[in-house]
This record gives sequence, structure tokens and C-alpha cells, in this order.
Amino acid sequence: MSFCSFFGGEVFQNHFEPGIYVCAQCGYELFSSRSKYAHSSPWPAFTETIHADSVAKRPEHNQPGALKVSCGRCGNGLGHEFLNDGPKHGQSRF
Repeated sequence: MSFCSFFGGEVFQNHFEPGIYVCAQCGYELFSSRSKYAHSSPWPAFTETIHADSVAKRPEHNQPGALKVSCGRCGNGLGHEFLNDGPKHGQSRF
């Protein structure tokens, strides 16, 4: 999972093969393909993490309703969690 340009370049957006998504920096398990779903953003979207400590979250002060997300092991930046923006009511999107 690495940063990509918002206007393209993300190879895992439409990738739905079974597997585990890991941190690009340290290899820690982050998300399962079972929690991945199709979304209009250019990045892959997930509803839950593999482990309770897969990611660390902190408030994103300039973006209400979003949390800044990083790898729970090494701190590598992963993007955001958007609260109440999942495929079902009340779910969040990583």
C-alpha cells in the first residue's frame, strides 16, 4: 500500500483477487481482500482491518469526518478513514 496520484496510477483499485494487503514499508498485515469493496475513489476501499492494531488513527484537523491512518507497526502513511462512508449504513471506509 503506497501513496499514488489522485488522478491515476493505483494498480489495486480494481484488483479483487483473494489475499492480504500489507504495509509497503514493513510488511505488516493491514486489510483482507474480504473487506475490500468497489468504490469511486482511485484507491482501494476497505471496511475493516485484519488486526485491532493494524493501523493507528488520529484526527485530521482540516477534514472533519476523516481520520489520518498509518501502519500500526511502523507508522507508514496509508491515507484516511472516512467515517460513515462505507457500503452499509454506519460503516467507515479505509
